[in-house]
Amino acid sequence: MTAFTTRRTTARARTAAVAAIAVAGALILTGCGDQTKDDGAKSSGGASDSSAPLASKLPAEIRSAGVIKVGSDIAYAPVEFKDASGKVVGLDPDLAAAMGKQLGVKFEFENGTFDALLTGIRSKRYDISMSAMTDNKNRQDGVDPDTGKKVGEGVDFVDYLTAGVSIYTRKGDTESITTWADLCGKKLAVERGTVSEDLAKAEAKKCPSGKKLTIEAFDDDQQSQTRLRAGGVDAASSDFPVAAYAVKTSGAGKDFELVGEQVEAAPYGIAVSKENTQLRDAIQAAMNAVIKSGEYKKILTKWGAEEGAVTESVVNGGK
Repeated sequence: MTAFTTRRTTARARTAAVAAIAVAGALILTGCGDQTKDDGAKSSGGASDSSAPLASKLPAEIRSAGVIKVGSDIAYAPVEFKDASGKVVGLDPDLAAAMGKQLGVKFEFENGTFDALLTGIRSKRYDISMSAMTDNKNRQDGVDPDTGKKVGEGVDFVDYLTAGVSIYTRKGDTESITTWADLCGKKLAVERGTVSEDLAKAEAKKCPSGKKLTIEAFDDDQQSQTRLRAGGVDAASSDFPVAAYAVKTSGAGKDFELVGEQVEAAPYGIAVSKENTQLRDAIQAAMNAVIKSGEYKKILTKWGAEEGAVTESVVNGGK
């Protein structure tokens, strides 16, 4: 779910991140959620509490309700997913809980398909979306990346992490894939609405005649992994933290392997309606407080994402 910039990450950094993810992955099982809100899909940041250090920054109606409703694709381990008991866990829920302590509210996660999350903000089903979502200009401006046409009013992003895109294959069956250009003539699984899909479409246009890149897009990353595991495609692509987690945990590390380097590193952002600047600024202040306190670093290390750490949360930093 990441996006377009120019940064590459070295193999050494990639290996270190994979090793860190293995620690978390050994303890937790992934699970797919449904499309409905449930009691298990909640991350508590503390009950509504006006004595919390940043509570006064919230809009009055949210402060009164004591809840921020979060739209999320809860099948994207290790960023957000359900454990064996059905509880929502991962990097995003932990950061949300930490921000909740600063704001005196609960962040309540509700599951939805990734490509419908911004629509959920427009319809006011969610107050925000926190779902490994890349902050980029198309999403800020409400522009369809395929057509270049405006399809909505766009959203603002509160940035909190940097991540790139990776390709992975069945273990021992790489099909000589090391770069995106090597996907020509192959079949690739991606999650619908993600930048992995955008990159695949862009690459497909470059493929020579007779070497078509076939793209299979699914509602969630778990379905992409299942398709690859079954041999229905040659490779899959997702954000590096997610791909690395799948490589370390699927089949106890026997199913998949990363190929090539992660590319196109860009910021993850928490999406907020452009009309709700007070909520946006409150969340930014809370994220910066979590960063400053040191809790941010602990959470990223727990989930093997410390490579993507930022020193400050900014608004709309994506290009």
